[in-house]
This record gives sequence, C-alpha cells and structure tokens, in this order.
Amino acid sequence: MDLKEQITQAVEKITKDKALQEQFKTDPVKALESVLGIDLPEEAIDQVIQGVKAKLAVEKTSDLVDSLKGFLKK
Repeated sequence: MDLKEQITQAVEKITKDKALQEQFKTDPVKALESVLGIDLPEEAIDQVIQGVKAKLAVEKTSDLVDSLKGFLKK
C-alpha cells in the first residue's frame, strides 16, 4: 500500500470515529497504526501524519462551506 492509499484509508476511518479523532489529536502515531493495522516505518510516519492532517483540514473546510451554502439558501 502506498502513502496516498494509507492517507485516504486513515482519513476515511478517522472521520467516522470521534474517539479515533481524539486519539489522532493526542497521539497520531498510535492512532494511525491502529487504523492501518501496521507498524509504520519512521521515515513514512511523518508523511502520513501530515497528509492525514491536511485532508482532515480540507474536509472540515468543505463541510463548513456546505453548511454556509445551506444557510444562505434559506
């Protein structure tokens, strides 16, 4: 599995689980390893963490924009 696939899989699982979201905030390495089911090598872990953080930020922004669109249509 390449880094992009790992990031996508992690984001999908983290966004659906509040406890996992909290764990990712406090201990992203353990959260990712539990989500992915693998022990990530040191050289990859930082890239995956940064990728997941970036995708989560984009999704939050997208959700906010969707909420605003719904509000403005009223």
